[in-house]
Amino acid sequence: MLEKAQALKETLIHLRRTIHMQPELGFEEFKTAALVSNTLHELGIELQTGVGKTGVVARLGNGNGPIIGIRADMDALPILEANDTPYKSQVPGKMHACGHDAHTAILMGTAMLLKDEEFNGEIRFLFQPSEERQDNEDKSGAIRMIEEGAIQDLDACIALHVSGQIDRGQIAIESGYVLANVDTIFAKVIGKGGHGAKPHMARDPIFMMAPILTAIHGIISRWINPLEPAVITIGRLAGGTVNNVIPGTVELDLTLRSLSSEVRQQLIEEVEQALSISRALGGEYEMQLQRGYPALYNDPTVAGWIRDTASQLIGAENVVPRDMIMAGEDFSYMAQASRGAMLNLGTREPGGPDKFVHHPKFDIDEDALPIGAAILAQTALRFVRGELGD
Repeated sequence: MLEKAQALKETLIHLRRTIHMQPELGFEEFKTAALVSNTLHELGIELQTGVGKTGVVARLGNGNGPIIGIRADMDALPILEANDTPYKSQVPGKMHACGHDAHTAILMGTAMLLKDEEFNGEIRFLFQPSEERQDNEDKSGAIRMIEEGAIQDLDACIALHVSGQIDRGQIAIESGYVLANVDTIFAKVIGKGGHGAKPHMARDPIFMMAPILTAIHGIISRWINPLEPAVITIGRLAGGTVNNVIPGTVELDLTLRSLSSEVRQQLIEEVEQALSISRALGGEYEMQLQRGYPALYNDPTVAGWIRDTASQLIGAENVVPRDMIMAGEDFSYMAQASRGAMLNLGTREPGGPDKFVHHPKFDIDEDALPIGAAILAQTALRFVRGELGD
């Protein structure tokens, strides 16, 4: 399978660069979806478009057996690309800075590798829109695809994500929780504005923020079990316009990260408790919670299939542990609905510098593309052929 994938390398590079040059934001992936559907149609693969607004679902097999899904996200980010390459973004202010162009190209390559294989069952290709953002109902692409039946009857689902901190030629896979719950709080501390020379005539919300900030930053160290991973970051704090006017309000935006559902809820409650300090100082607060993605749990059995398959293809020494990080990923919805696992595909040039996602200079070593396609294809094929244990 790896040899077959290596023969597709130039095709995969071309597909990835085509997508990279025309990045599209979430639920706007019309050109990308058209490229996917046209490519799969030419292969003679059954497909459905417009799933989850702009997603594509394709199928191979006869359905008379186990069913496995393979997911790739297609959307870009609102970032101005700083790379100077022949394939750099042609759309100002938009960029594939998270590798979804590679994910999409790899999954098309996976379909190419599997189209002539014989098996009982079904391999389903899930080209998902909008992993990076939600629509006006706070639903991401994974939720929309699940609602429209894209993962119905799946026995398992797998996915990959590129990593610029792992060398090309390696993958990382781990069982259990590998990514975090993500929630956002938009808060406002409300006082009473006034002249800076007459503070006693006002209720200064900037003054109120001092003990509130202390309380928020004490939540992790004082109120959360130290054995439970948790993060609170205040990413935006805004109040006032000029030096001699006390503002009426101060705004603050926070991101909350956790693993367990209990700690997830506790963080929200503790932040609200900290904001309530404003009342003791003559003020008030408003708080809006935006629920984000749940923590990604890699099913141990599915992770084991990937680990075993990758070890056969690239050598066990090139299958390395995956560090758990407190980032989020909406593949977690699919993994909750059908046992699943996501691997990290190394895309760092060996000996080269780290490349970080969501950065205007993010790029990948494209020699990794066939490796990703081969691992996904071989894992899925072994599953539907009954070569992997439960």
